[in-house]
Amino acid sequence: MPVDKDTARSNGSPGGALEEQNYLESPGSPVYSRGGMVSSGHPLASSAGMTALEDGGNAMDAAVAMAAVTSVVMPDLCGIGGDSFIIYYDASEGSITAFNGSGVAPAGATVEYYRSLGHESMPLDGLLSVAVPGSVHAWETALKRSGRTTLRDQLQRAIGLASDGFPVDHRLSQALKRNTSKLAKFPSTAAVFLQGSGDEGVFGPGEILRQPELARSLEILAQRGAEAFYEGELAAALDDYSRSEGGLIRLSELASHGTQTCCPLVSDYRGYQVYETAPPSQGFLVLEELNILEGFDVARLEWGSCELLHLMIEAKKLAFADRLAYAGDSRFVDFPLETLLSKAYAARRSQDIHPDKAGFPHEGGLNEGDTTSFVAVDGEGNIASFIHSLSYAFGSGVVAGDTGILLNNRAGRGFVLDEGHPNCLAPLKKTMHTLNTYLVMKEGQPVVVGNTPGGDGQPQWNFQVLVGLLDYGFNAYDAVSRPRWTSIPGTDPAGLSTPPSVRLEGRFAEKTVSGLKDRGHNVTVVGPWAGGGSVQVIRLLAGSGVREGASDPRGGGQTIGQ
Repeated sequence: MPVDKDTARSNGSPGGALEEQNYLESPGSPVYSRGGMVSSGHPLASSAGMTALEDGGNAMDAAVAMAAVTSVVMPDLCGIGGDSFIIYYDASEGSITAFNGSGVAPAGATVEYYRSLGHESMPLDGLLSVAVPGSVHAWETALKRSGRTTLRDQLQRAIGLASDGFPVDHRLSQALKRNTSKLAKFPSTAAVFLQGSGDEGVFGPGEILRQPELARSLEILAQRGAEAFYEGELAAALDDYSRSEGGLIRLSELASHGTQTCCPLVSDYRGYQVYETAPPSQGFLVLEELNILEGFDVARLEWGSCELLHLMIEAKKLAFADRLAYAGDSRFVDFPLETLLSKAYAARRSQDIHPDKAGFPHEGGLNEGDTTSFVAVDGEGNIASFIHSLSYAFGSGVVAGDTGILLNNRAGRGFVLDEGHPNCLAPLKKTMHTLNTYLVMKEGQPVVVGNTPGGDGQPQWNFQVLVGLLDYGFNAYDAVSRPRWTSIPGTDPAGLSTPPSVRLEGRFAEKTVSGLKDRGHNVTVVGPWAGGGSVQVIRLLAGSGVREGASDPRGGGQTIGQ
């Protein structure tokens, strides 16, 4: 039922009994609201976003508030040492703007230098895996352009949580446990994250994690703005630490960093206009997948059938093959993006799909990555779709000295050392980026905003959710809770030798599993809710002004509506 004034809240945790339900039954229901709505992967972040709206902020203010809080309470997934991508819809102007908050490789990052150190591939942790962090600049740029408040305003909740601490939840405790050896390699990192009461210093659920050094850095940003991170006190601290520990990040790269604002990519899908973040984001993969699938009459196929999954998996493979073959920083390589997104090209690619036989058109390896994402709609209809990340869990693993700032490993995760490859490392080059987020319009009006974390899973899970929403008419909760598939390999250089396979959540029907195997797919069935991702979706229901939102049961997040 629509909610007029009272705040409706729901979290996405399926009980054990719910796992026994048939996949055609939804284990929960959406949240409905006629006012503002936020949905994120952590209740404290959703609360901060709603507070921003209640204090008079708009959707962008709410999104930055959630970004700041998740940087504190989800430190394995994101932080001010990482990157951010945003799509924003301004209801008063009817305009859509994309913010690209990713950074470049350091000026000293050459293939020759890495090979001289004995690296045959990019390191995945340590300071040599770090690219210039883009998040802080993106937050301030987005607020100045589209928000109503300042960075100082939206950092206050995060500062308090970092200084006073917050209770570690089960998800973070397990992430700390899985990454203990990585965190222990770096004394400055172990001093923050391995001080709990468990084995090897792991924080257990309910223990309080305090990050006073991070709180001080956030307070500096609140007082002096992004300038402190890129040219001021924090920039100097990052430069000093990098020099002392053998890293390549320097003041010059930080000072020259900027946030790119542009029109997002867009493609028509069955009368809907789907907007995605532009390269170096790999949001174009979602659009190419949809373009290829548009050549097939999926409405006649049962959702969850082997026939539908086969078409979608094969479309994914073809799009990912194109990403591997062509995608790179367009300032350095010829990236035929317009061709890849054309309907004519999609029609040709759709002919490469055999209706009854799995194909293996590319090499690659799936690494799901560690990221978080969220969405916000305010009472006036402004919309923010936001995703940010450190790349892998806890990024590079390095806390930069006494700043409390965890640094990303985006350069290590994304680049290759193979000269001639479109995504080969080069000084001041941006690597292709797994982060992407979307907004869907129809007849000039927004109808869906959503996203998910999950590295190479993102373009696959966004694809599945959009097909459920646009082709099958699912409500928000049904779309995020349906069983999920993931096709391996992906695009990450670190996993290029992974054998091809398809992971299916155990709630798919047995006839779907056997049908895919008959077509030659190497199928692995995982737990009923173990498919990955933490999808956040808000639908804007035409004519009523009602917002319908849901948070993925797999992620432990929360949707709140006014």
